[in-house]
Formats: sequence, C-alpha cells, structure tokens
Amino acid sequence: MPQRVDVFKKIELREESSLNMKELGYDVIGRHEGRKLMKRDGFRRHTMNSSLRRNFVIAGSLSLVAIGLTVGALRAKHASGAGREVPPDVMVAQVEQKDVPIYGEWIGTLDGYVNADVRAQVTGYLVRQDYQEGALVREGQLLFEIDPQPFKAALDQAEGQLAQATAQLANAEAVQDRTQLDVERYAPLAKEQAASQQDLDNATQNNLAAIATVATAKAQIKTVEAAVEIAKLNLGFTRLTAPISGIAGQAQLQVGALVNPSSTPVTTVSTLDPIRDYFTVSEQDYLQLQKQFSSSERQRWKLQLILADGTTYPHEGTFYFAGRAVDQNTGAIQLAALFPNPGNLLRPGQFGKVRAVVRIEKAALLVPQRAVSELQGSYQVDVVGEDEKIAVRPVKVGGPIGTMWIIQDGLKPGERVVAEGQQTLLPGTIVQPKPFVTE
Repeated sequence: MPQRVDVFKKIELREESSLNMKELGYDVIGRHEGRKLMKRDGFRRHTMNSSLRRNFVIAGSLSLVAIGLTVGALRAKHASGAGREVPPDVMVAQVEQKDVPIYGEWIGTLDGYVNADVRAQVTGYLVRQDYQEGALVREGQLLFEIDPQPFKAALDQAEGQLAQATAQLANAEAVQDRTQLDVERYAPLAKEQAASQQDLDNATQNNLAAIATVATAKAQIKTVEAAVEIAKLNLGFTRLTAPISGIAGQAQLQVGALVNPSSTPVTTVSTLDPIRDYFTVSEQDYLQLQKQFSSSERQRWKLQLILADGTTYPHEGTFYFAGRAVDQNTGAIQLAALFPNPGNLLRPGQFGKVRAVVRIEKAALLVPQRAVSELQGSYQVDVVGEDEKIAVRPVKVGGPIGTMWIIQDGLKPGERVVAEGQQTLLPGTIVQPKPFVTE
C-alpha cells in the first residue's frame, strides 16, 4: 500500500493526472474523493517511466518554441519586404504628332530596257559559239556562226550566172548595133528604089528584135544581180551577231544543232542600265497617285525598290509610263518605272516591291509598334498617367510607318505609353517610367 500511496501522490501533483482520470471516466474532485473512487473500483495504476515523460515534455516545449520563432521570422520578413517594395521600371514613349507620308507597295517584275532575241535567218548547222554566257557584249560582236560553205557555193553560183548574163547582154547589144546599121543603110536605098522595100522592112524587124533581146539581157542581169545580193546576205546571216550592246543570256542551242528561221532564239541580249520595273496598281491607287502628282510633275515621281532580301535598293527610280487601259477583269492598270543599274546588279526576272508615296497624313499620331498589343482583332496600349499608374486603353490603328504605328483614335498628343515591360503589368500598377530609346 505505501507504494500505491506514493504513486498516487506523484500522479496527484501533476496536471496530467486529471486528464488520465478523465480518460478513464473519473472527475478529479479532490484527494479524498479520488482515493475513495480508486478504492471502490479497485484501480491499480502502473508506474510510468519518469524519463520518458520528461522527454515528451521537453520535445513539446521545443516544438512550441520553434513554431513561435518561425512565425515571428515570417512576420518580420513580410513587414520588411513590404517596406522595401519598389515600382517596376518600364520604358515609355510619348505620343508624337506630325505629318507623315503614306506609302503604297506593289509587287514588280524587272525586265531589260531593251530585249533583243538572236535568231537564225538561214538554215544550217551551228559550228561555233564565240561569246561567254552572261557577259557584256557589244553591238555587232559575233555570238554564233552557222556553217558558211553552202552559202559560199550559192554566192559563187550567183556570181557565175551574173557573168553569163553580162556576156549575153554584150552579145545582144552587138547584134542590135548591126541591125541598126542595116536599117540605116536600107532606108536611103529604098527611098531611091535602089533596094526593095522588103529588104528595108526585114532590116527594121531584125533591129526591133535585137533591141528586145538587149532589154531581156539587161533584165536578166538585174535578176542575177539580185540573186548575188541574196547569196551575199545569206552568207552574212551565217554570222549571228549581237543586235545591241548589253548582257548576253544563256545559249539556248548548242554547237552542232540545226537551226532555221522558225527555230527558237539561240540567245537573248538585254540592255540593263537603266532597267525597267513593271508593276500593277489598283484603280484606286492609280487615282490617288494622279491626285498626289500633277501631270507636269509626273516625270519626277520618285520610286523605291525593295529587293527580295528586304533591303532597299540605293538608287531611286522614276515613273516611265502607264498602260493604255485598266484591265476590266482585275480593275488594275500596269505601270512601269526605270531604275539606274550601274554594274548590272539587277537582272530581268527579279521580283521586288515598288514603294511610292500615295498621300500625306496630316497631324498623324505615332507610337512605337511594340507599344501596341493585339488581342482577337482589337488593339490596346498601356498608358502611364500623371500619377504613374497604368491604364489599359483600346485604340484604333492605321498603317505602319517604319517602326511606328499610326493611331487613329484612343490617344492624345504627349501622352505616355509603355513600349517595353508591359507584359506583366496590371491596370492600376504604379510604375517607374524611363525614356524608351529606339534601336
């Protein structure tokens, strides 16, 4: 019993004794009442390991202290961060207002100022190519040669026929001279009746026949002379020369090919400086161009050429001509421009955009293109107010001008818009604006 009393006293001295009693269904009323209850129920409490209880108490205390320290540190950190919060930096640009030219762009095709096909004019075999493809050639320079032997033989034959016809003419003239003498001799004799009239008539008829023979011989000579000229021309046609000065193209037929006047061109020579640019504009653009430039100034239209790699050709072009009529099917009209081409950099067949001013936009509002955001077909900008707060504002945009965008509605001159850093901004955010510098 003393051991039970000691244990009971130790348990009674701690607060957890009441908890243990409650878990067993007893209320801690008092020392005597507790003894009675325990005696009544025959309660036997087992002794607990005092070191284990002490460990539990220490561990619980340390846990409470750790939780308190963690909460305090978090509160201190939150309070410190709130005190040091700095507005984000954004790049802003002012809305500019000025007159700007509005450009139109049209797809153009380059072509030589003059394009001359080199064709065979006689039938024969190509025996020589005497130029470098893609090189500059001069007018009259030999490009190809057709076998000349058949044409030399034809020329010799024609010249022989000419010599024969010349001899025949000389013979006919001699006969005519003799018959003329007979007439002159018989005429006075017949008048004196020293010769019969029949002799005079025969002499006269023979003289007339001789005159006709001379005329026929002269005509034959002209015919043969023409044949000689044709033979000479055909012999000359065996030399295919450059009809103009320019760049010679690729050979379409090779040595050994049989050519004739109906064959394809053996090559093409093009004059490339200046070079033509054909482009098609709509009827509306054509009318705008006509309004922008008077007819007296039409020759001074300045055009730009945007090459396939996106670069602008360094030499400006001038308006050349407009087509005769507007195409009724497309509602477009063809225009042509001339561009200087030193060094023959531009070549026929190249594509390039022709760029020209179609009108002047008065007092246009401009902002950097990167300041405008598009969302499902609508446009908006982030405007920085006087209180440095962000306000999202819808705008109506016009056409692009370089790196700028024309704003038709939604902004006023001098307002500030965010050009960089607007991706993470929300309406009402306070920002620290810095000037936007264009690249």
